[in-house]
Amino acid sequence: MATSTSDTSKRTLYRLTGVAPTVDAMFDVLDPDRLEAAHAELHVPEERLGVPALLVTGSFEQPVASWCGEINRTTGCEVSRPVNRSAGLLMLVVDGEVYAIGYDQGFRLVPDQVKDRRFGLSFVIRRVDPAQIRDMVSHRPGGGRTDITLVPGGAPVWSLGVQEHAQIVRRLGGRLDGIQLTIAQNDRTKISSVEGGTGLRMHLGIEAADLVADIRAIARVIRDEAPAPELEFVEHIVPVKDADLVTRLEERLDDMLGQEPDGRIAVAVPSDHWDDYGAAQAFATKVHSKDVYLTDDFSLEYVLNRARVQRAGTRFAALRDGTVTLYAHARAEKGDVLWTSSVLRWIEAEVALGARRFFLLDGQWYETGEAYLEAIRSQVERLITDTPSVDLPAWVLGDNERHYNESVPDLRPGYVCFDRDNVQSALHRGNGVEICDLLSPDDVLVMVKRAKGSDALSHLFGQAVVAVQTLLHSPEAAERFARKVAAARPDRALPEGFRPSKVVFAILLKNGTDLTADTLFPFSQVTLVQTAKMLEAWGIAVEVVGIQATVAPFSSRAGIRHLAA
Repeated sequence: MATSTSDTSKRTLYRLTGVAPTVDAMFDVLDPDRLEAAHAELHVPEERLGVPALLVTGSFEQPVASWCGEINRTTGCEVSRPVNRSAGLLMLVVDGEVYAIGYDQGFRLVPDQVKDRRFGLSFVIRRVDPAQIRDMVSHRPGGGRTDITLVPGGAPVWSLGVQEHAQIVRRLGGRLDGIQLTIAQNDRTKISSVEGGTGLRMHLGIEAADLVADIRAIARVIRDEAPAPELEFVEHIVPVKDADLVTRLEERLDDMLGQEPDGRIAVAVPSDHWDDYGAAQAFATKVHSKDVYLTDDFSLEYVLNRARVQRAGTRFAALRDGTVTLYAHARAEKGDVLWTSSVLRWIEAEVALGARRFFLLDGQWYETGEAYLEAIRSQVERLITDTPSVDLPAWVLGDNERHYNESVPDLRPGYVCFDRDNVQSALHRGNGVEICDLLSPDDVLVMVKRAKGSDALSHLFGQAVVAVQTLLHSPEAAERFARKVAAARPDRALPEGFRPSKVVFAILLKNGTDLTADTLFPFSQVTLVQTAKMLEAWGIAVEVVGIQATVAPFSSRAGIRHLAA
């Protein structure tokens, strides 16, 4: 019998850092004020769970709801309704790691400073289906920009337009891909979706043994598995770990905070509290002051003004120790508190040390230059394949490019050569557009180039973009290309409304050097990645293959072609 959905519930799981795996340590990390506000009761269910565990239960109560006074003034009706929101927090130790699960408002009891900010994201990029991404939140450093993309039906990650070296992915959600969890014990089709950022939101087992087993399965994935190739870019922008470097960055930011604002410091909403930000009607900010500054939104101006009047060397600490409290009502009373955090979590900043560039986001430093290089190299390695989808003959080094292209249909039946057989359109009336050098038997556009430098490959990549744009947006050109294919291949015309599905860049590098991420010209790597992103955003797959080289032992062309085959 299939597992009932009642055996699981959708919860958000957090992994905590810097907390010893004991009940006492878990209790000590909790905020006494929040426990008091929730009228908390403590339980120690270790025997039931079989692992060290602490359960906190309580409720956040308001004798009169915040809207009652307003409705009285609006309608004249005397209304007095209480608010009582339950709260549960389960903290447990599994294999030496401390985890926490919130129930209803219980997530507000999880201290922000001990949350592993990458936990949920680390799991998702290893187990979500890259072709079924349903939501993504990414941050583009500089200007405080956050991009939120929702695709309820799911979409391939490459279609979302993320700039891998220029954006930090902060949350990712999609269809869970193949893991043994309670919900799938007897029916794998019940696995549906997962969302990961700081926390991991997914269906978890309700029975004690099932919950612990699910947490172990999640930990195994993060520990033992590599990210999906299409999603590994998420981990390229990694936090700065060097303590001395962090100190230098803090000192540089301290200097910046003493200057007039120049745009290098901006607002960035903390990644795990967008809901609170949207619900807040009042923000109380305090930076090295007994008085709070009350506004209806976070005030960067106040923060920078307060930082600027601090002594040099103390400005960064003033932001770190300063607080921002969000309230659910403009009256900003104790019972309206949604969340309190460090001011530092609300700003982003760009800092340069020599030629190296860093930025602060969510209280964490990142380096962008290394991330850029890692992202470019990773994408080049993804695009260059050792198992090409096209079957191309070797290139006789004595042959020029045109002769190679013309020889392919003789050596590989089903291929059609369109080298210099251009298509004209209203936008390209002169020489027209070269749609491809070769069309494969399964209608893949193959662009061929013998390259001794990056200029030739830049031309090749540009040719592909123009060709695809022409086919997609010029019915006239698409029809003329279809007629050319029908004339050259009478037995199989292009399907009606043909839209290219893949572009293959087939490259003979230098004098037959193997094509790899190490041998491809550095400038060409950047251009290739930019081109692939553009084509993939249009729904066109991209593949890069190296053409094998051979030397002709005979003077006759027939002999050369025989060996090339």
